[in-house]
Amino acid sequence: MKPIIAGQDALAMDNAPHPPSARWALAGLSLSMLLSSLGTSIANVGLPTLAQVFDASFQEVQWIVLAYLLTITTLIVSVGRLGDLTGRRRLLLAGIVLFTLASTLCGFAPTLGLLIAARALQGLGAAIMMALTLAFVGETVPKARTGSAMGLLGTLSAIGTALGPSLGGFLLAGPGWRALFLISVPLGVLTFALSYRHLPEDRQGTRPERSGFDPLGTLLLALTLAAYALAMTLGRGHFGPPNIGLLAAAVLGLGLFVLTETKVASPLIRLAMLRDLRLSGSLAMSALVSTVMMATLVVGPFYLARGLGLDAAGVGLALSVGPCVSALTGVPAGRLADRFGAQRMTAVGLMAMAIGCLALSLLPQTLGLGGYISPLIVVTFGYALFQASNNTTVMSEVGTQQRGVVSGLLNLSRNLGLITGASALGAVFTFASKAADIANASPEAVASGLRATFATALVPVVSALAIAFVVRKR
Repeated sequence: MKPIIAGQDALAMDNAPHPPSARWALAGLSLSMLLSSLGTSIANVGLPTLAQVFDASFQEVQWIVLAYLLTITTLIVSVGRLGDLTGRRRLLLAGIVLFTLASTLCGFAPTLGLLIAARALQGLGAAIMMALTLAFVGETVPKARTGSAMGLLGTLSAIGTALGPSLGGFLLAGPGWRALFLISVPLGVLTFALSYRHLPEDRQGTRPERSGFDPLGTLLLALTLAAYALAMTLGRGHFGPPNIGLLAAAVLGLGLFVLTETKVASPLIRLAMLRDLRLSGSLAMSALVSTVMMATLVVGPFYLARGLGLDAAGVGLALSVGPCVSALTGVPAGRLADRFGAQRMTAVGLMAMAIGCLALSLLPQTLGLGGYISPLIVVTFGYALFQASNNTTVMSEVGTQQRGVVSGLLNLSRNLGLITGASALGAVFTFASKAADIANASPEAVASGLRATFATALVPVVSALAIAFVVRKR
């Protein structure tokens, strides 16, 4: 199986100018990434309002968020593989249409149950968009500019995440909760128009022999990922028998999935791919460092409010620093990867994250807000540089027949890291604070929890750095 570009063809593309059609295609891909990220963050701010509208408990309305995230997590690898088999352009356009129609259904849902179901459909559309957006970069952008394209997609993802809470608050105060979902409809139409007009046609006659879809493997992987995600999210930080049972089911499901993939003719994931140290190492690093980024979102609000005594507006402003840094540094990070080499910049990004985590465990207690925000900027820039470089390393070398599934694996590793970080580092924060109710803990207790959390966060970052050096050496 040959990569889509090799040898002299690769050199020709590296030196080729960036045509206008490629820029418009990249604009469509960027909007796809923006929409899927916006769908994740914009609904969170509306949960209290939706609980009142539907006369529901918090545990019930949180499924508006969970349905979206679980669908993405469980299906993103499968839809990536489906794109490899049926045509990525065709499936991406279908995903954009599905996301847009589901957003309309969300906006007009008369009951909470229908809203949750529509959010699951929206999550399926988002999974298709996220998986195939990265896969399309190799077909729309010269190889020498892959890092810049990955940085741009990371920037749009960060903008979507950062824009969600503020835009959601504005819409709630004005048109109302339905606008949280209907705002995506015109953006979805624009995304479809750009993608339909400018994305390259699916290549014909490139399927390998014995290619086919793997329904049993798809089902097993979806159930395994759903069990793991639920084990990490249910109970709101309290691990009980249901969580342990779900984890056991996830382990059993993983074993059955691996066994199945060794038996079927056309597996969902060719396990031999994971013997490639560059791919398996990149996936492991992505999962490890994503756990750290989630800690800033889970622990940060409590420290800012309880430890530093900021009001709600101050907390929101401080929390916006991270997404803003990601938005501003994504494209420069990608250019650094193109200029100095993706593997080298991966290690540099991880070093910056390690320095930032160490500073977060030491400086806030003496320097206050400045001691929190300055290291946060370092961590966020390091993560942006890592993401652009790591994605470039993987996607610039993968063969055309595997781009969809590998892109899905990259997104999956990040999502699993975020889910794990919210649970594991959240538990470290609670334990180190030694407070029965963290929402009412003393400033000293919260500061102690922050120190312990980011000291612990050094472990996955240093582990990822060790993997980066091993991969580069070999």
